[in-house]
Amino acid sequence: MIDLYAQSEADLEALLRSWGEPAFRARQVRAWLYDKGARDVAEMTDLPKVLRERLAAEATLGTLTVVDEQQSADGTRRRLYRLHDGRLVESVLMPYADGRRTACISTQAGCAMGCVFCATGQMGFGRHLSSTEIVEQALRFATELIAVGERLSNVVLMGMGEPFHNYDASVAALRRLQSDLGIGARHLTVSTVGLVPEIRRFAEEGMQVTLAISLHEVEDAARSRLMPINRRWPLAELVEACRHYVDRTGRRITFEWALIAGRNDDEQTAARLGALLRGLSCHVNLIPLNPTGAYDGLPTDPDQVARFVAVLQRHGVPATVRVRRGIDIDAGCGQLTERHLRRAEGEASTPA
Repeated sequence: MIDLYAQSEADLEALLRSWGEPAFRARQVRAWLYDKGARDVAEMTDLPKVLRERLAAEATLGTLTVVDEQQSADGTRRRLYRLHDGRLVESVLMPYADGRRTACISTQAGCAMGCVFCATGQMGFGRHLSSTEIVEQALRFATELIAVGERLSNVVLMGMGEPFHNYDASVAALRRLQSDLGIGARHLTVSTVGLVPEIRRFAEEGMQVTLAISLHEVEDAARSRLMPINRRWPLAELVEACRHYVDRTGRRITFEWALIAGRNDDEQTAARLGALLRGLSCHVNLIPLNPTGAYDGLPTDPDQVARFVAVLQRHGVPATVRVRRGIDIDAGCGQLTERHLRRAEGEASTPA
């Protein structure tokens, strides 16, 4: 079957031309896919009936299959997809009171980075996603929002996987999110644990998307225990690469900091973080930890969060606290997959 989401305009023109159709049919099909939010070929009513029938017989709109979906009290929707080979990935849609609709999407099935506080890191690496599999996660939410008179406004590559470990597909997906879904570059974010060569490479791409760095510790020994990638590229090299990125792009970097009670949330740590980032065009995004079953850390309480922010501000480093969304449905990346796999293992071990 032909995946219509995987076809560029040129590919689609060539396909339809081989079927005896004029080139403008490709533009019509793509308008239905990306502008009008069609979820079925039958909705493409300005196409000839014979073409709709052939497309229905020989083409699909994507390859992802929904396995599970949950909705939080705050409106956050978390979805588990099965890929064509049986691998599982997650996506999250987060609605905000100001009208933003943000999709958090995955770039890999599993992750090879091994961050100890992350459910995805704990499950190990499965495989890279194709650029189309990455884009389709956002496109699914976009089409559903169109149907209710809304639009997908922001996308973050911050779900399962390390985007820069799957560099080419992730960058291709970022470009498609702009060209096909019409999402502005400054409404796109790509997150990395700190792959220094890829940060430097990304600085040369000429893209105005937001770069987010998962930092979480301010000393090498502690960060290496939490995030093994730090053993390969320690903090000094990472911060140097970030300064290079800012110099080349003129874009402010976001540093992600998961606040773990009693471990990286004290005022002395905040002061060291402020000193590390002083003079760098950046913003610190503080996230009270989403607990996972295999890590015993707990989220920082609100009073200590406020003290952490105050110290950073005294060092001239702007910081905000991200609202923890979807906590009642364990919306942290990898948590739904983790639960689904545990349930499947339990069912397999139960005698018939």
